[in-house]
Amino acid sequence: MTIRNYEAVVLGASFGGMQMLKLLLTALPRDFSLPVIAVQHTAPTAEGALAELLNRVCEIEVREANEKEPIEPARVYLAPANYHLLVEPDRTFSLTVDERVNYARPAIDVLFETAAETYGAGLIGLVLTGANSDGAKGLRHIKDRGGLAIVQDPATAAAPAMPRAAILAARPHRVLAPEQITALLLQIHHHRQERI
Repeated sequence: MTIRNYEAVVLGASFGGMQMLKLLLTALPRDFSLPVIAVQHTAPTAEGALAELLNRVCEIEVREANEKEPIEPARVYLAPANYHLLVEPDRTFSLTVDERVNYARPAIDVLFETAAETYGAGLIGLVLTGANSDGAKGLRHIKDRGGLAIVQDPATAAAPAMPRAAILAARPHRVLAPEQITALLLQIHHHRQERI
């Protein structure tokens, strides 16, 4: 695969996602050269707990995204509980309490679709473990806009339904095991570092 100069990573996870996030994000260096924007389906009352937990074990900074916050590299942004997270054309965030999508708020599709409009071919989309179909339409949107579509191998997922739905809907460029996803992200990071 030719490594392009990607600009951002979006990822979505549901059931089993906390373990996957920990596995992927602890592998990233403090100076990882792209922003990582994540939706993990959580209970509406789970205020900031996941960001705190991940920040304790990750080199890269992990935080909840804030309204109008500029998106910067070397940070992981998590959608706050009970808010949809959107990427605006000026590369800032907005948060909404619009209706649930795929029974979820935050919804992966909402993040993926808005990020695809902003980053186009510069976006990497990852659909990870989960027990529903959220993220499938959004990943297709990323692929249609020229971005890189990746799905966790369902055989490695705690809940394979979400990766399977994404494979059917998006026909992703890659279906990868967790360690292969990590290796690819690090390869993209090193490629960017060499170009600076």
